[in-house]
Amino acid sequence: MMKKVICCIILLYTGMLVQAQTKPRIVSLNGTLSEILCALGLEGQIVGVDITSNYPASLKQKPKLGHNRNIAAENVLALRPTLVLGMEDQFSSALKEQLGVTGARIVVFRQQYSIAGTQKLLQEVAEATGRRPEAKPLQQQFQRQAAGLPFTPTGKKVLFIYARGAGTLLAGGRGTSADEAIRLAGAQNAMQDFSDFKPLSAESLVAANPDIILLFSSGLQSMGGIDGLLKVPGIAQTRAGKNRKIITMDGELLSGFGLRLPQAIRELHDKINAR
Repeated sequence: MMKKVICCIILLYTGMLVQAQTKPRIVSLNGTLSEILCALGLEGQIVGVDITSNYPASLKQKPKLGHNRNIAAENVLALRPTLVLGMEDQFSSALKEQLGVTGARIVVFRQQYSIAGTQKLLQEVAEATGRRPEAKPLQQQFQRQAAGLPFTPTGKKVLFIYARGAGTLLAGGRGTSADEAIRLAGAQNAMQDFSDFKPLSAESLVAANPDIILLFSSGLQSMGGIDGLLKVPGIAQTRAGKNRKIITMDGELLSGFGLRLPQAIRELHDKINAR
C-alpha cells in the first residue's frame, strides 16, 4: 500500500514538473502586445519586455530589453525565451534571424490603427498563445466600451508633435496612430498633406494653424513645458499657441491602440473640447 502511495506521489510530482517545463517563457517587444498578454492571464509567463511595456504597472518589474526598434539579440537570448512576440514594423529581419536559430518561436504581428484593428490583434495574440477562450470576454468588453466611437466631428484642427527636446520635433501626418486617434476623438489632423512623420518647420506650422497642439506628456516635459514649446519658431503664431491650447497624454495610452483604446479616445476628446 505504501509503495502505491509513493508511486502516485512521484507520478503527480513528475507531471507537475512537465507542466511547469512546458509553460512558455515569453518575451514581448511591444507595449500593446504586453498589455494584451497580461489581459489574457499570461503576465506570469513574461520573462522580458521592451521599454514601452509599462502597463499594467507591474510590468515595470520585468527585465527591460531596450527600445523595440533597437533590441540586441544577446539580451533576449539570455532570458531563454520559448516565444518572442513583436510588431512587424519594429522587428528587424536580422533580429528575427538571430533568434530563430535558437528554436524559440517568433511571432510578428501587423498592427492596424483602428477599432477593428485592435480587435483583430487581440484575436491573433490569443491564437498565438493558446488563449482563445480568454479572449472572448475581452472582445465583448472592448466592444461595449467602444460603443459610440468615433465621436461626432467638431471641425477642430489638432496637430500632433512628437518631441524629444528641441532637437527632435516631428509632425504626425496621415496614417499615424495619432492621426486615427484624433479622428476617433471627433477632430481633424491639422497635417493632411503628407503621411507618417516629417520634421516640423515654422512654415508648415503657420500654414496648418492648428486649434490645438497635442504631445506625449514626456514630450512636452522634454521641451521645458508650454513656455518652452512656445519658443519653437512658428508655434506662438498659431491659434493653439496664441491661446496656449497645448494638451498632453501618456504616450503608450494614446498611441498604443491596445485594449485601453476607448479610454484613450474619450480622454483625448475631453481634452480637445475642454474650455
